Amino acid sequence: MSCPHAAGAAAYVKSLHPKWSPAAIKSALMTTGNATPMNPKTNTDLELSFGAGHLNPVKAANPGLVYDAGEADYIKFMCGEGYRAEHLKLITGDNTTCTTNGTVWDLNVPSFTLSLDWLGKPVTRTYTRTVTNVGSAVSTYKAKLTAMAGLTVKVEPTVLTFKSLGEKKNFTLTATAGGDKRLSGSLVWDDGVFQVRTPIVAYAF
Repeated sequence: MSCPHAAGAAAYVKSLHPKWSPAAIKSALMTTGNATPMNPKTNTDLELSFGAGHLNPVKAANPGLVYDAGEADYIKFMCGEGYRAEHLKLITGDNTTCTTNGTVWDLNVPSFTLSLDWLGKPVTRTYTRTVTNVGSAVSTYKAKLTAMAGLTVKVEPTVLTFKSLGEKKNFTLTATAGGDKRLSGSLVWDDGVFQVRTPIVAYAF
């Protein structure tokens, strides 16, 4: 039943924000999800099992910040994955070609995934993200990080200040982990009104 529930919630958010992109709507649903009831003892796959948590359409209608992405972002991502011009044409319907290649970990989505070395060696990855202000025109968000033992996370900068709606800010998150256990954490951007939660998960193949 998760698919029709998610589709209905997305349609609800779209009705309130008709100009939002699918990526922005997905971001709103994910970053406002309630992960509190999720128990790592009974859900050992962590975010790979329960995702960003229970949907909350009311909160999703006013998420504060969104991680947005457009056609150019996905084309850059696909080029990084090795898609050729003939493959891109099937998706875009035009003669788009690869000019720059993106990486899986830098696609502007509201999640961070760290693939660990199956031999247990520590792995470090730095991710770049952009958030768009859709909450209060003038606002300051502070980063709050949580992580299970064995997962180290840092974010730069730790404070994002906005002066207008629609303003965008970039930040980087660096995660380090090792071993063969699944580990999780989260980044929450908090301005005292909105709490924009983004899950972090590390796991070995």
